[in-house]
Amino acid sequence: MTNLDSAAVGRPRFRPLLPRDLALIALFAALIAALGLFGMIPLGPVAITAQTLGVMLAGTLLGVRRSVLAVLCFQVLTLAGLPLLSGGRGGLAVLFSPSAGYFLGWLPGVLTIASLAPRQGKPYSLIRALLANVLGGIVVIYAFGLPVAAWRLGSGVSATVLAAVEFLPGDIIKAVVAALIGRSLLRAFPIPAAGLRRGEDF
Repeated sequence: MTNLDSAAVGRPRFRPLLPRDLALIALFAALIAALGLFGMIPLGPVAITAQTLGVMLAGTLLGVRRSVLAVLCFQVLTLAGLPLLSGGRGGLAVLFSPSAGYFLGWLPGVLTIASLAPRQGKPYSLIRALLANVLGGIVVIYAFGLPVAAWRLGSGVSATVLAAVEFLPGDIIKAVVAALIGRSLLRAFPIPAAGLRRGEDF
């Protein structure tokens, strides 16, 4: 057996989540919920909230598995009836609102962010983190949100896209803030990849 074979045997490709990972998942699900306490700015039937900042931070800091599970945990609890969305919304009625597509888009959005963001244990690139948050936190979420909003409102895709321009400045600011916070936190408190104990190689 070669050294490479030994390394491959010693490093399983899939590592079970550690208690630390589960705590991070719960923490960021709670963070997304807490950001809903800041309320919302209504712009027609769809409102601006701070909760997408929590989604962006999860993707930037946690890696793919933990960030997806954090958002999924939040969504399941919300659909189960807990009033975790801004304005105290929750339950299955969320799926029939004009903002349903944005809500459902959080999962592929955070997956995109985590897949593109700087890897744990690697040099942090602010530009890469910003691009990851713009693509996942804005482009992907809008790709789910706009068609559903147009369908629910009966206003047509073009009119809905034009109305969504009002959201862009705030979402771009959130993407910048998430990238900056990610750089500061990962420099001060490096987070091991999911399943890795501190001191192990990434």
